[in-house]
Amino acid sequence: MRAVGPGGRDAAYDTEVLSGPLGSRMDLAVKRGAARRREMLDLVRPYLAAVDARVKHDLPVARRVICHLIEHRPDEELVEGETLTKVVTAAAEPSKRIRKGLRWYADLPFRDELPPDLYRLRRADMVPVTHIDDIVWVDGKLRVTGFAYLAGLSVRSRRFNWATVVLRGPRWLPPIRMRTRRVLAPEATHGAREPGCNYDWSGFSAELSPWPLRWRGAVRDVVSAVRRRMRHRPSVPDTTTWRAEIVFWSRGARATGLLRGSSVGRPERPAGLKVKPGLWIRPVWTSDRALQIVLQPNRAELKGVSVEGERLELKIFLSGRTVTKGHARLGGHRIAADFTPSGDGTEVTVGLAVPTLLQEKDGRRLWVEPKGDPAASVMLADLVETRTPVGDREITVLGDRRDRVVVSAHRIRPVITSAVWEGSALLLRGHYPDAPGPRTLTLRHRSGLSYLLPMERSGEEFSVRVEPSAMDRFGEPVPLASGTWNMSIRHPSGEIVPLRMDHAALPGLDEDPRTLDGRTYRMISTRFDVPVVTVEEARPADERGVAGTHVLRRVFYPAQRTEPLNDATVYVVNDGRLYADSVRAIYEERLRRGDDREHIWVVKDGAFVPPGGATVIRAGSREHHAALARSRYIVTNSFLPVWFRAREDQVVLQTWHGTPAKHIGNDQSHMARDPKPPIWHRQAAEVRGWDLLLSQSPWATPVLRKAFGYKGEILESGLPRNDVLNSPDREALAAAVRERLGLVEGKRVILYAPTWRDYDRKNAMVKLDLAKAREALGADHEILVRAHPMQAVPAVPDIAHDVTTYPDIADLLLVADVLVTDYSSVMFDFVCTGRPIVFYGYDLAKYSTKRGLYLDLAEQAPGPVLSTSAEVIEALRDIDSVAAAHTDRYEAFRATFAPRDDGKATARVVDHLFS
Repeated sequence: MRAVGPGGRDAAYDTEVLSGPLGSRMDLAVKRGAARRREMLDLVRPYLAAVDARVKHDLPVARRVICHLIEHRPDEELVEGETLTKVVTAAAEPSKRIRKGLRWYADLPFRDELPPDLYRLRRADMVPVTHIDDIVWVDGKLRVTGFAYLAGLSVRSRRFNWATVVLRGPRWLPPIRMRTRRVLAPEATHGAREPGCNYDWSGFSAELSPWPLRWRGAVRDVVSAVRRRMRHRPSVPDTTTWRAEIVFWSRGARATGLLRGSSVGRPERPAGLKVKPGLWIRPVWTSDRALQIVLQPNRAELKGVSVEGERLELKIFLSGRTVTKGHARLGGHRIAADFTPSGDGTEVTVGLAVPTLLQEKDGRRLWVEPKGDPAASVMLADLVETRTPVGDREITVLGDRRDRVVVSAHRIRPVITSAVWEGSALLLRGHYPDAPGPRTLTLRHRSGLSYLLPMERSGEEFSVRVEPSAMDRFGEPVPLASGTWNMSIRHPSGEIVPLRMDHAALPGLDEDPRTLDGRTYRMISTRFDVPVVTVEEARPADERGVAGTHVLRRVFYPAQRTEPLNDATVYVVNDGRLYADSVRAIYEERLRRGDDREHIWVVKDGAFVPPGGATVIRAGSREHHAALARSRYIVTNSFLPVWFRAREDQVVLQTWHGTPAKHIGNDQSHMARDPKPPIWHRQAAEVRGWDLLLSQSPWATPVLRKAFGYKGEILESGLPRNDVLNSPDREALAAAVRERLGLVEGKRVILYAPTWRDYDRKNAMVKLDLAKAREALGADHEILVRAHPMQAVPAVPDIAHDVTTYPDIADLLLVADVLVTDYSSVMFDFVCTGRPIVFYGYDLAKYSTKRGLYLDLAEQAPGPVLSTSAEVIEALRDIDSVAAAHTDRYEAFRATFAPRDDGKATARVVDHLFS
């Protein structure tokens, strides 16, 4: 409030503050309890009292109602009661709309008590949701397709449903109304943020002929020329820009809004139309993703590029003007240029120093500035783009998505010239004139997950074959996870070099989706020339978006809970991402015993295929909801979906994912807030449905009970996932894992497995100095790095094995001779092997303060607790002596935290629950 200042100074400022940051803070304060509401009222009331009534009248409806209540209701009701909370909660659902006659009102609390005009939807509430699916030229006309609707107002048919795309340019030019018609667009309903609304007929298709743009542009040029002549300056062709708006009338509601938002791929780079030499019409996107149509004369066009020695020379033709003086500009740098009159224009020569360019990091646009004229952006026009290698770097002169010339210098990049689907494989071909030698294409997900693919090279050409539905993960074929996968290579120097699309190949790029094994793959070029592969699950229409989810959760799932139970078991590991942990051990033990009852595995994103003929269901699907509603047994290692509620006759076995070393559940600091955070209520509802909780030790039992507020049965069985570490077949199993990981027999294996940091989740650095570890330990050691799945996946150098995506960490513990960890529960699992553990607690004090630990590592750890990478490496060099020095503490730790991990924990669980 000190930053906002007193109210009533400026109406526009007050509107912006109340509609934006201050209004959001008020909503947040309402949710934070009585004390915060009291503070909010004391601070906000004086401000509101000074704000003009017309400003409050035109606020969004929910903010309008809240301001009215703050000004007119007593403190006791607003502070101690739920008056404000009810309004804020209801306002979060934009589908709450009602109509009286031809007027629309918000369906918010206290509608019968407050003035009706307070709830009427006004301009601030009528902001359309827009999206553009495609922008193409058809028979010389621009066609724009997409959808537009008002949130909460269903559009189920064409009746009483009109829309018009309007182009608005300079104020004195008449607007252009594009020929627009409504079309069926069910994807608008599927992608809507609010449930219960139907926007199937919110689609539109609009067409534009170039002529209205041309004659309006010509009129503007005449007016501009007259004005410049009156100032004794020569006329200069100018760019005319029109913003695209949509005006629609639907079910009595009229609204106007900018056309925003494009689908990825081709709509991001709409093509321009050359209407005559030097004059183009270009659809363009602004920085805030709004569509504009530009009538653009090419005042300056690039005519030639050459590199001679250490000089890059650019030849430019400035049409329609003969000048002899001026400058050029590259980005923000003004540079010298030679201006030579030639015919009806001027030839401009710009020289750039190659060594200086090679030091630049970013591409820069090229301009010419004739003396006395406005600056002109240099356009590529008909010139072919150039890429000139200079050593291991290259200088490029390219056009951007608006055909403007961009000069840049960087490491030589592979350029894709062809992307063709051959059955289930995507074949990429391109040009890469770098030094010869092997290269590897990296497909990287935003989560950090990556795959390496060999790049075949022949001279300056390359090819890569991608099988997106069968990527190799430690010898196991798995599909690419949903999301966007970027492409790059790692240069021998260590630099990550991105791939780019050849601009000449963009018009013919096949960006159509391919559906393989229930998943949809697309090879697209986003942000103009950045090649990516996008992946999503092919879901039925009734399961898509918020609307589909709403029906499954609120209608289908409750109906299924009334049906009789099936004698089946549902298995869920980390929301369906893994076939691992104690859940896997229990499933395999039941198969070994010949349990032929139905076994159902929940699989997210096609992450795995369980062995043994189990039924596989997709996470979030209709079958998933039915299985959790009607299966007698549910076995999981983490929280189940928020919509799940256990039935009285269901049995939920919670194995949890290890004995906690760090604070979990109610023991975390944020869980003690008042009022309780949403996660507290979710956990309480989940825990009430547990029937049996597994514990690794008598020490862990009270910790788990208190952390979860659990009052049910706990079985101190040990953890089934650790049985493999004491299995009679462990040597044979370990040999198979070593072969799968590519580890050389006879070498000592070191596993580095840190936990994640709440306060530093995006940091993807490996804190252990792997290069120095490799140098100190020598060739007779293998180093495995296992990042936590909740942490950003680090970039692991070639001197170590990145096993972050290996499905089951139990296999890694099986082959590890030494474990390096910090505060991870993996310490309690590995201790049953009797092999040494080194603790790398570089941030022990900070972690103990921010997250909290259940044990005193300095006093109880079964190995040395070290604070620097050098100390860890030194301990690993003399690990036998270090282990011997900690023998007594190791045995005490094992007796306290893993007394029942004897290889028979799974049998005890199965006997207890399923026999």
